[in-house]
Amino acid sequence: MSLKKTSKRGHGTMNELNITPLLDLVFVLLVIFIITTPQLVNNLEINLPSGKPPPADHKPKPPTRIDVSAAGQITLDNEVVTVPQLKAKLAQLKTDNPELGVVVKGSEDVDYQVMVNVMDTLRQLDIVKMGLATD
Repeated sequence: MSLKKTSKRGHGTMNELNITPLLDLVFVLLVIFIITTPQLVNNLEINLPSGKPPPADHKPKPPTRIDVSAAGQITLDNEVVTVPQLKAKLAQLKTDNPELGVVVKGSEDVDYQVMVNVMDTLRQLDIVKMGLATD
């Protein structure tokens, strides 16, 4: 009877964890992320101006100006109006000029609801060329 000797080192528990496959997976995911991110970010559409001058007979109209005072008084091109009158006059201006531009200036102490009513009127009339004036 012969006894075979076994070493303790061969049957011991593994003291270190092999992280090489995990690192491979992380690097692959990182490369995929780096490749796909610029495609998601570069979806921005910009309308750049053309290099051609406008036609000689084309004179740009100044934008329509709407002022809202601290008391909630609305003026359209220096004429005092109410919200329904504002809507009617802007609708008339929109039919005359489909590319109507509007600048809205509110007083520093204006009630926000009045400004919301004015901007809601512009949205209802589908006036998209709108700017907010500041001092």
